Amino acid sequence: MPPASRPSTRCAVLVSGGGTNLQALLDAIDADPDFGGEVVVVGSDRRDAGGLERARGRGIPTVVQGLDDHADRTAWEAALRRDVEAHRPEVVVLAGFMRILSGAFLAGWPDRVVNTHPSLLPAFRGAHAVREALDHGVKVTGCTVHLVDEQVDHGPIVAQRAVEVVAGDTEDALHERIKAVEHELLPACVKLLCHDLVAVEGRVVHVREETP
Repeated sequence: MPPASRPSTRCAVLVSGGGTNLQALLDAIDADPDFGGEVVVVGSDRRDAGGLERARGRGIPTVVQGLDDHADRTAWEAALRRDVEAHRPEVVVLAGFMRILSGAFLAGWPDRVVNTHPSLLPAFRGAHAVREALDHGVKVTGCTVHLVDEQVDHGPIVAQRAVEVVAGDTEDALHERIKAVEHELLPACVKLLCHDLVAVEGRVVHVREETP
């Protein structure tokens, strides 16, 4: 008798912009019958985020909590967490989500909140990583997928991939090449989380072999 199929891991995705990383994740799930996960809700801090329309076009529930709609960040984050938790996700993916989340939020999914960042961390943390890499004159940059902690772009690194800086690069041109790599690396790391193959020891992430 074949083994029982593994239940699909429920994923929430948080976006602030156009949602190209969300789209890459959805495409990867569609293309891979063994992905092991599904997006059950997409959330945002912005009502005009393009990622919300991508989700609605797929029939995926969406939630929005604008920071300006709440008395302070604590109230905003509590409302966002409540809305996300209502969909019972097991993994939370930050796909271009431009807000810092506190330990109170992260505690709901320990070592299961993942983010992608357009640099080879710990270099060039923060919102202007591509511009700062060019200004610094680096010859190689890239992208990092990491688990999220309370500091900006700081949590344990799951995977990294290099992108060469070429002569005459502009911020937009370099960022587009980094995005193309992110669109492969982020879904691959989410798949690992969906299969429970990521373990953390201090700051070191270990990827386990999947048992047949």
